[in-house]
This record gives sequence, C-alpha cells and structure tokens, in this order.
Amino acid sequence: MTYQASHRFARISPRKARLVADMVRGESIEQAIAALDFSKRRGAYFLRGVLKSAIANAEESDADVANLFVESTWVDEGPTIKRFQPKDRGRAHPIRKRTSHIHVRLAER
Repeated sequence: MTYQASHRFARISPRKARLVADMVRGESIEQAIAALDFSKRRGAYFLRGVLKSAIANAEESDADVANLFVESTWVDEGPTIKRFQPKDRGRAHPIRKRTSHIHVRLAER
C-alpha cells in the first residue's frame, strides 16, 4: 500500500527542491527525517512538511509506521510569478519567481 502527500505552489525553485528530494529517496522515514533535520538547504523545510503529512496520511489508514520508507519523491515545476526590477535609464529587468509542486510517496516494506 502506498501513501502520498504533496505541497503545491511551494515558493522554492524546482531545481533547488530537487537536490533535497534526491537526498531522501529510498530511505526509511527515520533516516529521511534525520537527514532533513540536519540539512542546511532551504528545501529541507518544505520536504519535511510534506513527509510528515504523508506519515500522518499513513497513520490515518492504520499503517505500520515503523515499516514505511520513502518510495519516491519528485518535484514538478509550478507557475512562475513574473516581476520586474527597475534599472537605470528607465529600463526594467525581469525577475522570475519560480514555484514547485513537491510530492512524496511512502510504501511499506
């Protein structure tokens, strides 16, 4: 049985979030939470929340939490928020604020 959770429209670029998602894929949930707690990357905060939500979903379905592991994690690109930074002589430089859809799927061993 698989249990999953997602965080849509997370305000982090997919490229940065994927670095953290690759770190916990295939790990047991204890090792994944420990790795995310000690990671200095900002994406760890977002992925930790999604992982805890997936664990809560598994507990609601009466799963054995001790046997869960991170089956898959993936980060999709969300919509880009477009802004402009004013520059000299009336010019404007575009700023792309990227968003992500972060997904975590847990399975039992």
